[in-house]
This record gives sequence, C-alpha cells and structure tokens, in this order.
Amino acid sequence: MLSMPVTPRSFTIRPLAPADLATVVAIDTASEGRTRREYIERRLRAAQREPALHAQFAAVDGDGVVGFILARVLAGEFGRRRRALRLELMGVRADRRGSGIGRTLFDALASWGRRHGCAEVRTVASWRDSTILAWFDGLGFELAPEVIVDSRVDGGSYRPERDDAMRSHDGAASEIDYGRTEGNDHERLARDCADVSSMVSADLDAIVRVDRGITGRDRREYIAARLAEAMGDTSVRVSLAARCDGAVVGYLMARADLGDFGRSEPVAVIDTLGVDPEYERRGVGHALISQLVANLGALRVERVETIVPLRDLALLHFLYAVGFDPGERLSFVRRLPEETA
Repeated sequence: MLSMPVTPRSFTIRPLAPADLATVVAIDTASEGRTRREYIERRLRAAQREPALHAQFAAVDGDGVVGFILARVLAGEFGRRRRALRLELMGVRADRRGSGIGRTLFDALASWGRRHGCAEVRTVASWRDSTILAWFDGLGFELAPEVIVDSRVDGGSYRPERDDAMRSHDGAASEIDYGRTEGNDHERLARDCADVSSMVSADLDAIVRVDRGITGRDRREYIAARLAEAMGDTSVRVSLAARCDGAVVGYLMARADLGDFGRSEPVAVIDTLGVDPEYERRGVGHALISQLVANLGALRVERVETIVPLRDLALLHFLYAVGFDPGERLSFVRRLPEETA
C-alpha cells in the first residue's frame, strides 16, 4: 500500500477504500452543491472489480479523509493504441484547500500511471469552469488535439438527419463508419438497415473479427472487458451489435458518465463504434447511432458525446451529419515521463 508524507502537517496518501464513500460524497457535495453519490459509488465498485484499471487515492490526516482523486485506465477507448489514465474526479475539503493536497494527490496518480504503463493523463472540463482550468494549467495539462462533440437525446424522439435511412461513403478503414447525407430514403428508418440489438457474450468472436479488420489490431481483451461490464450493469453500459445477412457487421460501445468534472446532467460517452468495411454504404453506422439514442432515451440520459481527433475530418463529417455538434467541454492531456529506476 502506498503511504507517503503529503505536507509538513502529516497528511498521507493511501488508496481509497469502500468505507471512504460517505466522506468522499460529503466533500464532493459541499463543492458541487449537489450529491453525486450514485456516480461515486459506481466508480468505487468498478475499482473493486477491476483494480488494475482504476487508480483511486485519498489524502488523510488525523481527522480522516480530507481529499480524493479518481481515475481509470483507457486501454482501447476512442481507438487508442497507448494506455492512458483518464482523470475523472478530484476533491479537497474546503478547510484544507490551498495546502497542496490536490497536487500531491495528482503526483500519486501520475506515479501509479507510470508504473502501470500509462503514457499520459487525459481529462475534460467545461471551458466555463475557470477554477478547474486554472488547476489543470498549474499541473502542466495542455489542450489535446481533438474535439468533443455531442448531441441531445431528447428522450429518443425522431430526428430525420439521424433516424432516416442513409448511406455512407467509401473511405479508408476506420473505427467509425463514416457517412454523408446523400441518398436519403425517408420511408425507412436507419434502424431498418440492420438488425441492431444488445451485445451478448456469443458476439465476442465476431466483434473482435470486425474490429481487427478495421483497426488492424487484436483488441480482444479490451472488448471482452467492456462486454462483461455491459452485461453486468446495463444502467452504466450500452453495447450494441448490428447484423446483416445473419452476421455481425458492426458494433457500438457506450457508457454512462454521470458525474465527472463539470457534469450537470446524465451523459453517455461513445467509446467505440465500428462497421465491417465490406458493409460500408449500407447505413449500418446510422442504424447503430439511431438505436443507441433510442436506448438512451429509455434510460433518461440527456446527451451523448464522443471524442474525435481534429485531423479526422471524415469522422467529424459523419457525426455532424447525424446531429452532433461541438460541445462546451475541452479535452486536455498531460504527458507522463517514463518511470526512472
């Protein structure tokens, strides 16, 4: 267990434990003005299930927990090749702010990340949140070369640009089915172009095959872990498979993100979306997005978002065509030097 002096006032850093939940929620509620207990409880449970994929630390003094930081490992989301940490949440008790606790918690997180093969820490925040932006700047974060786009769910109500059957254009193999709005068939819904349903464990081999054909990599471990999470907690994960001609030809993985920096409403984040290159131009990508929004409406999730590299203009074109727009949140990255002996 990691234990180290934090300040001359004898703070220590240790891993968060389930027993810390009430104190962490109280610190967060005092800061945010609303409770995010359900979100924080889920993050702590996730760390218990998959300790190698979560880094969660507490700052402790004689009064107990006075600060906390939560992060998880990105091991394949958004098509990433390198492992990274996503900083999700941080808080310090009001009477202990300004004493370096937040920076020391981040230093502990960065050290954990380096030891576990993470090349960087990534996070997001609203451009309106000047306090957290200043903290990120002080820690050495920089704007990431990507854009966050989002779309209203509106209860899953019909939107023609997303839900009408559309064809996608040919292009280089990519994780996302790129598309454009030519050849619009208003008499059919996009979901009629493919049989879209929730993933089941029997879909794993087919999804890995499709993903390998798109990315050129075998991401079985990542896909299997996300599929297991989706089947274990359908209120957090929405994972879909699209079938044509009796075979799996597309997939989508999204998760509920109900509480990290600047969140004021339930949001779903698309981590991975892909279509078999042999089934491009058949509207499979539109069908997956359309069905995702229908499912999110039933779950009362209000927005859906994803992260797109700025250089990926074709992907941005597809997402804008199905109703996404640039969001108010910015993406940040902080490189981690390699751990020295």
